[in-house]
Amino acid sequence: MTLLIQNRDARRLLIDAQGLSIPPRSRLSPNELYALIEKLGFVQLDSIQTVERAHHHILFARTQGYRQTDLKRLHERDRVLFENWTHDASVIPARFFPYWKHRFARNRDRLLERFTNWQREEFAHMIGEVLAHIRDNGPTMARELGNDTGPKKSNEGWWEWHPTKTALEYLWRTGALAIVRREGFQKVYDLTERAIPREHFEREVSQGDFVEWACSSAMERLGFATPAEIAAFWDLVTLEDAKAWCADSLAAGALFDVDVENADRTTRSAFARPDIAEAIAAAPEAPSRLRVLSPFDPLIRDRARTERLFGFRYRIEIFVPEPKREYGYYVFPLMEGDRLIGRIDMKHHRKESELRVSGLWWEPGVRKSAGRTAKLEAELDRIRAFTGAERLAFARESGNTCAT
Repeated sequence: MTLLIQNRDARRLLIDAQGLSIPPRSRLSPNELYALIEKLGFVQLDSIQTVERAHHHILFARTQGYRQTDLKRLHERDRVLFENWTHDASVIPARFFPYWKHRFARNRDRLLERFTNWQREEFAHMIGEVLAHIRDNGPTMARELGNDTGPKKSNEGWWEWHPTKTALEYLWRTGALAIVRREGFQKVYDLTERAIPREHFEREVSQGDFVEWACSSAMERLGFATPAEIAAFWDLVTLEDAKAWCADSLAAGALFDVDVENADRTTRSAFARPDIAEAIAAAPEAPSRLRVLSPFDPLIRDRARTERLFGFRYRIEIFVPEPKREYGYYVFPLMEGDRLIGRIDMKHHRKESELRVSGLWWEPGVRKSAGRTAKLEAELDRIRAFTGAERLAFARESGNTCAT
């Protein structure tokens, strides 16, 4: 008989798996912060600093005691984290590095062909030169390789990089270089063998062990999943790999079929571990506090899954022309307990040292009570303090925007 996972239990399990069930007032030690990142699997990086950069906001949403210097220490001094790609640029536990070797090998020829098509022969000729420069001179930023390393125009995309910058990106994304630190948000590259601890750099895993780890570790962090969701989690294995792993695990009794109840009371078939009932029973209730999530928070990274489980449709509108935006350029989801209850548009105006809220939208059926408003204002004041802004300001009420 197929187990039915009730919607409320599914949300509670996922929230706990994504590190959002810990008391948000906790001050984590660097070792505890590392354990949180390992629990998440990775933390997505993003350069947009509308309020705070995504990686910092993601960790702050889980523990208000988070400090940016702790993440910097784990990456740059302790070297227990490295930067590379999942579905996007991310910080990843360094002990996972051996599995990324398979990604590097898979991407090497594909990226070489792709980048060469953009840059012609100039790019290919620069690969050896850039690698030799870093080998001889140590950690290097793109701007140190010559004046031609930046984009041709500030409003053009990364595909307009000059050959040396493209060579750096290629060498990083195929494992020859690693990012050892950031200055501002600019990458500083060094040889991977000098950046990754030797025990992780030298370790090799077989193709079979790689697929097993990628699929099983994704399942741990998802709680229940389809093959497509498993493949997409790390973006390391193919859908065919994930389907085969699920079939083999099902036959071996390591997985079994479940039905997951969606927010609209429909159900969807998925797989889960045999101890899923125990995991659900052990998952704590999510803290009742209202929290602002980053648009890149792992809880909502899979937009379709978020909509099914939470009944919350979210799209980031950075690349949507302003007249066509439904909400705003960079709108943040609001989470209260185990529900996504609204969204907010705000920006840190650094020159004025002001965190300014320009729009607030509650989800249908969510009441704008005095208590909920007070919880939101308390959360916004915590974010204000985290960003270093001196003041919190609200736009005048207009339609769905929030009042002073």
